[in-house]
Amino acid sequence: MSAAKPPPTQSPMPFTAISTKQGLILILSTLTLLTFSYVSLSSLGSTLQYTYSYAPPTTTIPIASSFKEDLDLENGAYRKSDEFSDVYHTPDVFKLNYAEMEKRFKVYIYPDGDPKTFYQTPRKLTGKYASEGYFFQNIRESRFRTEDPDEAHLFFIPISCHKMRGKGTSYENMTIIVQNYVDGLISKYPYWNRTLGADHFFVTCHDVGVRATEGLPLLVKNSIRAVCSPSYDVGFIPHKDIALPQILQPFALPRGGNDVENRTTLGFWAGHRNSKIRVILARTWENDTELDISNNRINRATGHLVYQKRFYRTKFCICPGGSQVNSARIADSIHYGCIPVILSNYYDLPFNDILDWSKFSVILKEKDVYDLKQILKDISNEQFVTLHNNLVKVQKHFQWNTPPIPYDAFHMVMYDLWLRHSVIKY
Repeated sequence: MSAAKPPPTQSPMPFTAISTKQGLILILSTLTLLTFSYVSLSSLGSTLQYTYSYAPPTTTIPIASSFKEDLDLENGAYRKSDEFSDVYHTPDVFKLNYAEMEKRFKVYIYPDGDPKTFYQTPRKLTGKYASEGYFFQNIRESRFRTEDPDEAHLFFIPISCHKMRGKGTSYENMTIIVQNYVDGLISKYPYWNRTLGADHFFVTCHDVGVRATEGLPLLVKNSIRAVCSPSYDVGFIPHKDIALPQILQPFALPRGGNDVENRTTLGFWAGHRNSKIRVILARTWENDTELDISNNRINRATGHLVYQKRFYRTKFCICPGGSQVNSARIADSIHYGCIPVILSNYYDLPFNDILDWSKFSVILKEKDVYDLKQILKDISNEQFVTLHNNLVKVQKHFQWNTPPIPYDAFHMVMYDLWLRHSVIKY
């Protein structure tokens, strides 16, 4: 096999006399770089701050040079697009780079592996593995896929461990199987060795795939991992890895939103007490008259879709971490128009280098659980309406579709991968 061509790189911005447009672009790029440098240092602290003082980590987003002409200038000032305001860290940069991604991004999917066993398996599009399943299906059918590995920016390792677990394979044996599979790819193809896997990625939701691969340093430390459980204790690296949104589709009821007058309950949570923070939440607030807190799942016998209907009537939906830091309730809350209250000491939130979560959610430390009701009551109605309106704007980003549509969950994950490609240095 002939030697592979290196991935295409962007031409550097000329440092000759620059026009007003180019000057403004340079200023924007410099500001995003400074922001990235600051938050990269500050993100070493693992605790999240209260939503009105917290700024999620931001990845450097280089402006797409071939789209400079699309900047809309009026009287020498950069005018923002209304569609891309409020909920994004750098809305105009996001818009330009998203367009560049759709135009250029190419991913090669390794064809190896038995589709009847563990690799490239048609995934379930329901339940806790839905996000993984939708991504597998979408990437195979998308415009981003290329059959020519020499034009690929990134390489997708289609590892699917869910079926292994279903057949009773232990995590230790899963690790051995995945190790042998990746070793086979490394020996058969030249692409891994060019970068030691820095331009390779795999996708796994829930804890099965994470646990099956955490014993493989070459994957954990080198490749990009798109995972639903972005925990430090399994080696999640924020500037390299991606937090995959855990979305339990299909949703039982239609999307909520623009219905603030119907939301009369202050806060809601119901679920299993499978973590310390959930136990504390239930013990502290289960008898409160303003917070609707249940210390167990709502029994289906109480009525049809009672659990989902509670989201429609509530202002703030509490999302404590369970067995992992992530919670599918976050996506449920967003879908049903209920402001998610992130109750976790550390959670690298999905798309947090793109979206400003403080604009549509409340982010608390676990110790804030004892003051939960007062914190929520201190949020004015005007602030709540703003949060709710912004929440409606991001709903499209937390929805899987087949085929995928622009700006949905699939395209947001691809955009995060595009950003990683842009900052990877070989």
